[in-house]
Amino acid sequence: MARNPDHPDLRDVRLDRIFAALGDQARLRIVAVLADRAEHQREDFAVEVGPSTLSHHMKVLREAGLVRCRFEGTRCFVSLRADVLQRHDTALDGVLRSLVQESA
Repeated sequence: MARNPDHPDLRDVRLDRIFAALGDQARLRIVAVLADRAEHQREDFAVEVGPSTLSHHMKVLREAGLVRCRFEGTRCFVSLRADVLQRHDTALDGVLRSLVQESA
């Protein structure tokens, strides 16, 4: 059975929800990894939380509309949503650049 997580429609993605989702240090670290705009497996995220807490953080980011989760078998691949980044490029570009600089 394939798992297909729900992703909000682009029309329903709002900046206030995205910024609220970014209000957690673990989620900021996740987005800092994703700032390279590549697809990553959950194992790529260096957050010191358990698997269920990581799943919760991914769910918050996905429900805010910032990330897309794709399952392939038992593996989960996560990426930033290009459509959301394009729609809110002015607001999110500075945030992503800042996260990359902080993690370097």
